Amino acid sequence: MSEHGIEVTVNGHRHAARVEARTSLGEFLREGLGYTGTHLGCEHGVCGACTVMVDGAAVRSCLMLAVQVDGAQITTIEGLAEADGTLHPVQQALRDNFGLQCGFCTPGIAISLACVMQEEAGAGEGARENALVRAMSGHICRCTGYQGIRRAIRQLSGHQPAADEAEAVA
Repeated sequence: MSEHGIEVTVNGHRHAARVEARTSLGEFLREGLGYTGTHLGCEHGVCGACTVMVDGAAVRSCLMLAVQVDGAQITTIEGLAEADGTLHPVQQALRDNFGLQCGFCTPGIAISLACVMQEEAGAGEGARENALVRAMSGHICRCTGYQGIRRAIRQLSGHQPAADEAEAVA
């Protein structure tokens, strides 16, 4: 199998590596670079667990080859929070609304929702919520029943307070 040299920036850190032509981006991130927050589920692009941000767009890392991202900026779940540990608004909303259980699908969901938040920054609440809900159609979560995730989406859209704030008001 042929090997190719690539250079990528992952979560702000530059990496140079040699990869086999057949190596998926997900496999490269997890096993080549140690970003194990990227989970490989179905490896057919259906479940969404492997979603990462490549040059600002959400992509299924199981369907993209590592050689395709030469020169790209990649964000994984490990790079979503601030350097000081402050959670990204998507991570905070999922936490506030119990939008995760086992956590296997959570990194991919958080990355997809973060991409939408970035794309829809100037959109109104309804448009943003619709876009966030559409983004969820590409993810399978077997644990949560999606209700906590939907509450997180509503919080991100500005439609409802976090679960713990709602309880305090009641």
